[in-house]
Amino acid sequence: MSAPELTVRLAPSVSSFDRDQWNALGGDNNPFISHEFLTAMEDSGSVGPGTGWEPAPIAITDDAGRLLAAMPSYAKGHSQGEYVFDHAWADAWHRAGGRYYPKLQIAAPFTPATGPRLLLSDPALAP
Repeated sequence: MSAPELTVRLAPSVSSFDRDQWNALGGDNNPFISHEFLTAMEDSGSVGPGTGWEPAPIAITDDAGRLLAAMPSYAKGHSQGEYVFDHAWADAWHRAGGRYYPKLQIAAPFTPATGPRLLLSDPALAP
């Protein structure tokens, strides 16, 4: 039996996912990665255009379109709203001729709480 074909994609928002499918991946132990919390951040304008936190959740689906894994991620245009600042790294990269932003950050926005960010349909898939 061959392994299923997997597709990895960046989605435009958490609200583009079915609530029940997203929440089934995250479980009930971490409200900061729930569909309700993350879409409230989008709906309120806390994340999105002009905020420096552009939603870009990563999704992995199988060949039947089932959501197997996801990560709440954001294209960041700055380092504001983070709990570990990387301004020195950004400055050094800029002085070396590079472009530090946008950067992809896997996170629950504005939330210093620990918890899983790789959300899996089957814990046996964990690395």
